[in-house]
Amino acid sequence: MHRALVIGASGGIGAALCSALVSSGTEVTRLSRSADGFDVTDPASVESAMNEIHGSFDTVLIASGILAPESARPEKSLAEIEAENMARVMAVNAIGPALVLKNLPRLLPRDSRCVVGVLTARVGSISDNHLGGWYSYRAAKAAANQIVRTAAIEIARKRKQAIVVSLHPGTVDTSFTKAYPGHSKVAPTEAAANLITTLDQLSLDQNGGFFDWAGNPVPW
Repeated sequence: MHRALVIGASGGIGAALCSALVSSGTEVTRLSRSADGFDVTDPASVESAMNEIHGSFDTVLIASGILAPESARPEKSLAEIEAENMARVMAVNAIGPALVLKNLPRLLPRDSRCVVGVLTARVGSISDNHLGGWYSYRAAKAAANQIVRTAAIEIARKRKQAIVVSLHPGTVDTSFTKAYPGHSKVAPTEAAANLITTLDQLSLDQNGGFFDWAGNPVPW
């Protein structure tokens, strides 16, 4: 039986990913803040929770993230930048995935295909930024992309069939995006199905890449 680990399993996309994987016959291990007290920003919390997990996983999805801290919003201008808010967004969206990746290699098989997908965002693309704004979120997702790229290189040195990538899920209709009603959105179930299809179709030469929900490369 295939095994999957989903970080951020109680969120809109995370929960949909879990359901889709279970429906395909995959055994899913879930970690989330609400269900397990799993805090991606706390090194001790991440290490303790992941040390309780054993065996190896064919699929790992890191689906945790925030647009902005509670009671705040993504900045529209330089004047709105607050150091504390920026630090929080960086901690959840960039440092959090890095801490998970730090504790992940022992849970990946050495001699068979495995895929690790970290949900970042197209707005983390530097070359694709034509609108400006959203300083903290953009910067955190760009940082996450670099972390994923670097981790992919290291992990593949010992696990030759590992594929570690950044993923843009599209704009998904969850509590995460409820404040942006003018955007075209897809249901979490559809986003999850798209992401799993993309992961299934990745090849070894795509390790370390950045892809959207349809499997198309996203510019860095």
